Amino acid sequence: MVRLEKKATRLYVLDTNVLIHDPTALYHFDEHDVVIPMTVLEELDKHKNGIREIARTARQISRTLSDLTSQVTFNEIQQGIPIPRISGESGRLRFLCYNDLKPLDSLDDSPDNRILAETCRLRDERPDASVILITKDINLRVKAAALKVPVEDYLNDRAFSDSDAMIEGAQVYAAAGQDGASLWETLNVEVTVERVGHQTFYQLSGRMPRQWHVGMLVSDSENGAEFEAIVRELSASSARLQLLTNYRHHAGVWGVHAHDSRQNFTLNLLMDPEIDLVTIAGNAGTGKTFMTLAAAFQQTLDSKHFERIVFTRAPIPMGEDIGFLPGTEEEKMSPWMGAFHDNMDNLLRNEEGESSWDNGATRQLIGSRVQIRSPSFMRGRTLNDTFLIIDEAQNFTPKQLKSLVTRAGRNTKIVCLGNVGQIDTPYLTANTCGMAAVVERFRNWPHAGHITLKSVERSRLALAAEELL
Repeated sequence: MVRLEKKATRLYVLDTNVLIHDPTALYHFDEHDVVIPMTVLEELDKHKNGIREIARTARQISRTLSDLTSQVTFNEIQQGIPIPRISGESGRLRFLCYNDLKPLDSLDDSPDNRILAETCRLRDERPDASVILITKDINLRVKAAALKVPVEDYLNDRAFSDSDAMIEGAQVYAAAGQDGASLWETLNVEVTVERVGHQTFYQLSGRMPRQWHVGMLVSDSENGAEFEAIVRELSASSARLQLLTNYRHHAGVWGVHAHDSRQNFTLNLLMDPEIDLVTIAGNAGTGKTFMTLAAAFQQTLDSKHFERIVFTRAPIPMGEDIGFLPGTEEEKMSPWMGAFHDNMDNLLRNEEGESSWDNGATRQLIGSRVQIRSPSFMRGRTLNDTFLIIDEAQNFTPKQLKSLVTRAGRNTKIVCLGNVGQIDTPYLTANTCGMAAVVERFRNWPHAGHITLKSVERSRLALAAEELL
C-alpha cells in the first residue's frame, strides 16, 4: 500500500478519460496532489497500440509519466513525485496501488468500479485530506455521488465558463446613422476619418467598450446597415475600424450576395487577405458552407490567390456507424461530404436554375483544384497556397483542431465551420470543444476573425424546426 504524506489538503484522483482528453492535466491542479490509480495505468496500456488519436494520446501520457519517474528513486515515487505547475505552484504526483482491493458491494468488476473502489479506500484512509475524483464520465460522476464520493468534472479544458457563451463576433448599435454619425455619440468617442487607397478607416479615441475585440463586426443594424466596419486595432483608450466592402449588390462573391450584416461580414472575412483564420458558427442553414465555398472558388479559380482547396471534416455519424467503406481516401470520405456536394450543386446553377455539377467536365475541372481529405491523414503535412475548410469543427477536441490549424504553410487560409449546439463527440461540450477553444484563443489576434450567423437561409420549415424542436 502506498503511504501518502499528510500535508496535502486535496488529493485529486484522475480518471483515464481526463488524461486522454487533456494529456497535460497533471499540470493544472495548482499546489494540490494528483493521484493516478493503477487501474488507470492499465487502461492506458490497453489504449496505447494503434494509429488512432486515442492511441497517440495514450502513448504521449505514458512518455510523460516515464519522464517523471525516470529521474527519481523508488522511495521518492512512494512519497510523491514533485510536479512543477503552470501556475508556479508545486504539487506531487502519486500512484495508487492496493494488492488487496475489495470490490464495492453490488457492483460489477469493471474499470470504472475499480476506480471508485480505489477512491473510496483512499478517502477512508485519509480523513485528514479532501479526496476528489475527477472524471469526464457523467455516469461515473452519478455513481460516485450516490456513494458519497466527492466528484467533479474536469474544468480546466473549458474555453470559457458555463455562465458565459462563445463570442458572437458582432456588436450592433441601433440607428447609428450614415457613416456611424450617432454611433460615436452613443460611444462618447472622438473620431478621425482617414482614406488609405481604396479603404476607409475610422480612428476612435476615448474609452472603448469592454465587449469589443480585434476582428469583430461593428454595425448599426442587423439588416440594411448604413455602417459596417471591422475592428483592426484596439486598446483601452483607442480603436481603429475599417469600413467593410458591401457584398449585397454588384457581382458579390462567385455570384453569392449577403442578405444581412453578419453575412456581409462573413464574406469580408473570407475575402480579406489580412485574415488567415476565420471561424464561422451558426445553426444549420445559415449559409456557413455555401459562402465559404463561394469565397474559396473566387480566390482559387478566378483571382488565383490560392492553388487548391482542401475540404475536411470529422467523420462522426449521427446514428449507427455504417462500417468500413471501400475505395480511395476521397471515396471513403464521400458519404460524409453531403454538405459539400449540396452546396456545389447550388453554386453551379445558372440563371435558368440548371446545375452543371453533374457534368463530367465540370467535376473534372473542380476536382483538379479541390481535395477532399480525412483529418486522420493530415498529420505531418504542410499546406502551402491552400484554402483549408474544416467542417463540423465542433466535433474536434482542441488538440485535434490544433493539429489541423498547425498544418498552415505559406499563403494558407483556414476556415473553421461549426455549430456548438450539435456536438456528437463524447466528453465535448459547447465550452470545451475545439471550435470554442480556437475562437477564444484567437479572439485578439489581428489576423483572425469570428462571426456567429443567425439568419437561416433554408425553408420556413427548417426555420421553425430550429425554434420548436
